[in-house]
Amino acid sequence: MFIDTHVHLNADQYEEDLQEVIDRALEAKVETMVVVGFDRKTIEKTMQLVEQYDFVYGVIGWHPVDAIDCRQEDLNWIEELAAHPKIVGIGETGLDYYWDKSPKDVQQTLFRKQIHLAQKLNLPIIIHNRDATGDVVQILREENAASVGGVMHCFSGSVETAHECIAMNFMISLGGPVTFKNARMPKEVATEIPLEHLMIETDAPYLAPHPYRGKRNEPALVPLVAEEIARLKGLTIEEIAQVTTANAKNFFKIDN
Repeated sequence: MFIDTHVHLNADQYEEDLQEVIDRALEAKVETMVVVGFDRKTIEKTMQLVEQYDFVYGVIGWHPVDAIDCRQEDLNWIEELAAHPKIVGIGETGLDYYWDKSPKDVQQTLFRKQIHLAQKLNLPIIIHNRDATGDVVQILREENAASVGGVMHCFSGSVETAHECIAMNFMISLGGPVTFKNARMPKEVATEIPLEHLMIETDAPYLAPHPYRGKRNEPALVPLVAEEIARLKGLTIEEIAQVTTANAKNFFKIDN
């Protein structure tokens, strides 16, 4: 059994065939999915999905790319919705310096506010980081994010950064890029980081693993991520599935 710890089943890309996508995931033994909502539209859809499917859990927050659009009333709304028993984290939040829609200072302010919200609610934080590793780690330290911990989603940093994050009570989550031939750092992280600190995800519909790179991703492909980690660690895919599933269930307090 696998858990896809970060998937966007709320995305427009699944509007036509969502049930078929879910059915394929279940056939592939992906028996739990954590759906991440990161703006008004996707958060609303997340709340619908956690009600509709027993095996779907939710994470809700505000994406750094859209930080400039976030108002205090949006954060208040997220806080209210997070009382739902199937909401298991705040995010994805963090910093994204690749896209320039939201100024860095606006992103950083919203990031800190969402860390504070996670601390208030005693929920873990799911981190989006693109081209901003130094500032992400610094803000996590300054705001004592270790008090609730979290997930470094679709981690692409170095082994050294991974260890820094683990020391702050964060899990390292690997997705499709670990299967890419030229993905040196994710492969190093998969090899070097102890399995008890790892989780797996798709980030679907984005970042499909090899050999589907460039196509629409879906949770049924998370076993390909596990397969590559198993190869790198010299373990069986069953061992990777067992430990990463136990890690995710313990981390998110999922008891099904």
